[in-house]
Amino acid sequence: MTTLILTVAGADRPGLVAAVADVVDAHGGNWENSSLAELAGTFAGVIEVAVSDDNAAELAAALRGLQGQGLLTVAVLTGAAGATPPEETQLLEIQVLGNDRPGIVREVSAVLNTHALSIEELATETREAAMAGGRLFEASVTAKVPASVDLDALRTDLEHLAAEIQVDITFV
Repeated sequence: MTTLILTVAGADRPGLVAAVADVVDAHGGNWENSSLAELAGTFAGVIEVAVSDDNAAELAAALRGLQGQGLLTVAVLTGAAGATPPEETQLLEIQVLGNDRPGIVREVSAVLNTHALSIEELATETREAAMAGGRLFEASVTAKVPASVDLDALRTDLEHLAAEIQVDITFV
């Protein structure tokens, strides 16, 4: 089996997911995992598809053909088959909440990177602050933490950052 990783983006309209799913199905692929969303009128996502080795090239070409129809921008990558097994990890969930300002994602992700965490999932949102006025920034981060990471040092660095940039960072 071959794993294809698709990145898709296009102006949001009905039928985008169906168009991709039809091509995957027509070539014997199996839609395994995905994260898809609409943001500011643009539909975007990442999709993991498993397909037999014999059908992989044909499926990849057909998916790229969607791009020619003006439906989506599609990029197809082959997953890392036979990669070295990753170090044992645990998942850590972090919530960030504070007044919106540029740089919050950069600063939080820099601390995670310093401690060798890999972001598994990141969701962010800005919204009007109901009582205080201004805009609030909220993020939910799920990160892979290698067994070798000093969790106390990570927590200390994130707490220091939270005080510095005046946001609340909580561990779920």
